[in-house]
Amino acid sequence: MYLPETGCSDDYANLKEILTRPINWELIRQQYDEMVKFATALRLGTAQAEAILRRFTRSNLQHPTYQALAELGKALKTSFLSNYLHEESVRREIHEGLNVVENWNSANEFVFYGDGGELSSNRLEDQEISVLSLHLLQLCMVYVNTLMIQKVLEDPVWQDRMQVVDYRALSPLIYAHINPYGRFDLDMNKRLPIDDDFKMAG
Repeated sequence: MYLPETGCSDDYANLKEILTRPINWELIRQQYDEMVKFATALRLGTAQAEAILRRFTRSNLQHPTYQALAELGKALKTSFLSNYLHEESVRREIHEGLNVVENWNSANEFVFYGDGGELSSNRLEDQEISVLSLHLLQLCMVYVNTLMIQKVLEDPVWQDRMQVVDYRALSPLIYAHINPYGRFDLDMNKRLPIDDDFKMAG
């Protein structure tokens, strides 16, 4: 976290261990017009973010506009962290959001298990097929789970048991009931036709 101005560290005695230098507001003021120009270009789509970043990083990281943008980012980060530490409701909201994201990532790893869940090919076409296949699996899983949950909740017994907090906890991002490897039925009273396979091979 960064100090809002010089000489005010004593006002935040409990945060001294995580506070660093003051924000350079003067640099932000000096480069304000340039920052607005780049932000407008991004918003209107007349410039790509990658091209702007490449211009800064390839030419000079000491570029004043680049430094001003970084300084503004530090101010925004400090403001967010201050709000996070001060408001319990914000911490709860972020925690709940992170739980959803983590659950979704776990589901992705579960359904996208081939090659360790990695895009092993360098070919763009293969990567696109893999990602589209993952999206298809995600959508199918969420759709089927939603139908199953709706079917269960049609039962009046479950409707009477459900409270507001229970409805808030409902999510289609569940996969404990799914077998990604398929199902193999084995009849222990029937012999496998191994002999026939050997005869065909011979």
